[in-house]
Amino acid sequence: MKKSLMVIILFILLLTACGQTTPESGDQKVGLLVPDTISDQVWGTKGYKGLLRIQTEYDLDVYYKEGIHTDTSIKEAVKEFHKDGVTLVFGHGSEYAQTFNEISSDYPDIHFVCFNSQVQGDNVTSLNFEAHAMGFFGGMVAGHMTETNTIGILAAFEWQPEVDGFFEGALHENPDAKIIIKYTQDWNNPDKALEVLDDMIAQEVDVVYPAGDGYNVPVINSLKEQGLYAVGFVSDQSDLGENTVLTSTIQHVPALYELVASRFFAGELESGNLSFDFKDDVISLGTFSPLVSKEYQENINQQIEDYKSTGLLPNEK
Repeated sequence: MKKSLMVIILFILLLTACGQTTPESGDQKVGLLVPDTISDQVWGTKGYKGLLRIQTEYDLDVYYKEGIHTDTSIKEAVKEFHKDGVTLVFGHGSEYAQTFNEISSDYPDIHFVCFNSQVQGDNVTSLNFEAHAMGFFGGMVAGHMTETNTIGILAAFEWQPEVDGFFEGALHENPDAKIIIKYTQDWNNPDKALEVLDDMIAQEVDVVYPAGDGYNVPVINSLKEQGLYAVGFVSDQSDLGENTVLTSTIQHVPALYELVASRFFAGELESGNLSFDFKDDVISLGTFSPLVSKEYQENINQQIEDYKSTGLLPNEK
């Protein structure tokens, strides 16, 4: 009798195991929404690369839609993803938070992920980069390398935490520096950004932090033409000119996508607002220009390591 009961239990466990699904089985599908395009070579491209990393790692179907940034278009896109059987949706930006919060209860079988937002709901997660620290260390490099003691921050919006961080880092490194901050009020307006850049250069700015998605490449190219310097934004932009890009403040978005997917497939992805920083290896400084001395590179890398272990920026010690 006991042996028969054991056989029955083992049979039930076997059936249960056979019924479980894994990403490799193709039952999981992942969708990506980007507000503009996947070919901007900055933010949108990073989201797409993250999606491709998930596809390669887990051998599953992925979907993406570009130009999705209004409430109506987001809802329609999610509806289509749901029909396709998508279970994990990345909204590649903060503009998705409000709609995801609103519709999440209508799709309990989908987990919604967005960026740099405040969210609620059992199946909604916001991934928040600690961009203040990222900006701080980039600002230190600018403060160290400026020759005119005049530094420009060419940002999109006032709320960007990397702006305050860059300002603080530059002044911590160089208390005599003058920091000029200007905003385009648009992530993707190169004409406006180049107009602002000309005004900055007229004020003797020689290092610029172009903290925007669709305009930082043309801004850096313009600085290169004029023999001036930049600190790259979001991606390692040293390939635009090693004697122009002093370093870059990098958000390793593809790595974060893969990390989130692994947690989701393991049933361990938390809802709510999650934060990621240097210590999580999803933020770093990029390749240094050969113009930045090896001694200074070692110094700032050590300060980053100290920040990882203590959580204190150099001006907080």
